[in-house]
Amino acid sequence: MKELIEKVAKALVDKPEEVALEQRMEGDTTVLELRVSKEDYGKIIGKQGRTIKALRTLVSASCAKHSLKFSLEVVE
Repeated sequence: MKELIEKVAKALVDKPEEVALEQRMEGDTTVLELRVSKEDYGKIIGKQGRTIKALRTLVSASCAKHSLKFSLEVVE
């Protein structure tokens, strides 16, 4: 899961070397924290949040198949 989101995020931004994805546990949910440069923050969010919503849909679809709980957050 982590590799998929990281690969997609790097393809979307201008500075892929600054993309960082951290994983932590919060109860029974795995939280993925995506960090990008300030210039690329808008590209990850997208117009009206469409891009981040699509990334979250990828996460939830993959998790439903494996009965896991994941959450994707974008951190400045």
